[in-house]
Amino acid sequence: MKRKSDYAFWAFVMLACLAGATTVLNVTRTYSATSNSEIYKQLDLFGDVLERVRSDYVEKPDDAMLIDAAINGMLAALDPHSAYLNPKSFKDMQVQTRGEFGGLGIEVTMENGVVKVVSPIDDTPAAKAGLQTNDLITQLDGEQIVGLTLEQAVEKMRGPVNTPITLTIIRKGHEDPFDVKIVRDVIRINAVKARQEGDVIYVKISTFNEQTHANLVKAVEGLKKTIGKNLKGYVIDLRGNPGGLLDQAIAVSDDFLDKGAIVLTKGRGLEETQRANARPGDIADGKPIVVLINGGSASASEIVAGALQDHKRAKIIGTRSFGKGSVQTIIPLGSNGAIRLTTARYYTPSGRSIQAKGIEPDAVVEQELPPELQAKPSHTPSEATLRGHLKGESKDGKESAGSSNYVPREADKDTQLQYALKLLRGEPLPPTQQGDAPEASSGTDKGDKGPQKR
Repeated sequence: MKRKSDYAFWAFVMLACLAGATTVLNVTRTYSATSNSEIYKQLDLFGDVLERVRSDYVEKPDDAMLIDAAINGMLAALDPHSAYLNPKSFKDMQVQTRGEFGGLGIEVTMENGVVKVVSPIDDTPAAKAGLQTNDLITQLDGEQIVGLTLEQAVEKMRGPVNTPITLTIIRKGHEDPFDVKIVRDVIRINAVKARQEGDVIYVKISTFNEQTHANLVKAVEGLKKTIGKNLKGYVIDLRGNPGGLLDQAIAVSDDFLDKGAIVLTKGRGLEETQRANARPGDIADGKPIVVLINGGSASASEIVAGALQDHKRAKIIGTRSFGKGSVQTIIPLGSNGAIRLTTARYYTPSGRSIQAKGIEPDAVVEQELPPELQAKPSHTPSEATLRGHLKGESKDGKESAGSSNYVPREADKDTQLQYALKLLRGEPLPPTQQGDAPEASSGTDKGDKGPQKR
């Protein structure tokens, strides 16, 4: 039985804890008030500058343009993937995620003040006009791109269907810039293209839009009936896939997994941590899978590759991926458009962050470059090369540069694809790559040897 002195002691401890809590609360309130005071001072400064520009600039400025530029500047200072979407850009983005939009058909990034082509999209005006990965776009209809944001440059490249635009291109191996005239068209993104490669189903996923998961299931089911019992396995080609919708990356991963974690996302606060788990059902029926990646595989592509790799459900072949390990949330602002804000980092099922590092393939298979690209070899852009990117979380602090993302159009010249087909069929692999050769992974060990739900 406790003595009265024991109760007195614990009463004192409780009072001390309450006093401490009150102190912490007061400190927090003081800090918050101080923080708000500072931000209001900065806003007063912004207001002063805005009014001075409006009253004294040599020409009458566009007020809406000034505010748009100020918001863009604030978000661009955070990281390369945060941005303001004005009403038109927001509408265009919504159309794009539905899989149809107007434009040229190229994935681009900004580098040293000019637009750099990450990859042309198959069967679009840009691809038909001969645009190539790593092309630098310096002018649009004779006007310099320098000084524009990426969003502004993309906006200028979009326009009414059947209207022309002339791009001035700088390409490695060419001494002088040259012009390419392209006629804008409706860009319909067929997110999934599948075909039969003998006894293997080959699936090319070019982006993760609202149609990706449904198109994947439809394509796979159709080819499974065509090939029948002779089916050896699957090649899932994510090369050059820049990413897209997180829920579609989760759905595609779930298509090939029966259980276990798919991806973990962590925001700034603990309450913002979320985990997506696989549900029973594997559209590949446990058949071996090989996933192809390269330097152009980013974001949602890396989520799929990382999940299947960690669960040992697939073998990853190719070269290191882009390394975008962050999640962006679209936050609507009513009639004023939206902001695209980086709100979380994502981690593979085993807890790996690939930010500024990328997914390392199980077997590195380099694609031979054509002579015109061999003259001056260069690495493609990667997350680690983007100015202002979120720093990686590796213990040694090292980040990885980009890898090649060249993919030949002819299947027989596609070294990485041919390697994957040989691996699935159990055929001898090229001697120079034999040492890296993994065994094709089937679904018999998925979720058992790989990481479980955490």
